[in-house]
Amino acid sequence: MIQFIAAVLPALLLMAFIWFKDEKKEPLSRLVIAVCAGIAICVPVVFMEMAVKNFLFGGGEPTTLIGSTIQAFFVAAFPEEGFKLLALWLILRRNPYFDEHFDGIVYAVYVSLGFALVENIGYVASSEAWFSVATSRALLAVPGHYAFAVLMGYYYSTYHFVDRSPKTAVRILLVPVMAHGVYDAIAMSGSVNPLIGGIAFFVLVYFCIKMHRHAYTKLETLISRDLHSSPTFSE
Repeated sequence: MIQFIAAVLPALLLMAFIWFKDEKKEPLSRLVIAVCAGIAICVPVVFMEMAVKNFLFGGGEPTTLIGSTIQAFFVAAFPEEGFKLLALWLILRRNPYFDEHFDGIVYAVYVSLGFALVENIGYVASSEAWFSVATSRALLAVPGHYAFAVLMGYYYSTYHFVDRSPKTAVRILLVPVMAHGVYDAIAMSGSVNPLIGGIAFFVLVYFCIKMHRHAYTKLETLISRDLHSSPTFSE
């Protein structure tokens, strides 16, 4: 039970944070659907990651920094963020409650943290040193998924309400994929080069701080937009 709580608590706390930041609360039923969608995409994500990894590395593990970087982007970042975006689109495309800029972030975060919740349970439950794994993931990995989602939600709302340019549309997926890929590339470097891995830990912490500051700026930007405008829902 303690392991389970340690695994799910970070995601629940971040969900609560976004819920309190939302001035016009979304229906609880819609948020539950978003979390369930995030949980549901775990299955196709796992199969896609296995297929891509088998294609790129023959099912084995990369042994070079270039290989681990390729794995970070193409085995982890693209499949995970791609399916998160698909789930977000399905949830929002005919959602009458998607009527504020900040709503894009709300639903993106709930989808992403539904996914992160299941992923975190798997990592914590499968590790003998579960406490250290739970602690490190509570400080880095789960907040990472939250930050990727804030970026996705920001550009999704910007495209929906403000700027329907191809450039903004591409950023909906590209920006979170780049953030996710860089995060994983730094984190995975230690598995192929222990010396670089020691340095990479401090680089990862610095990157996470910068990424979360950037994500918080995007979050506050959408809150400000809602205070000064009345977006109209469009299909």
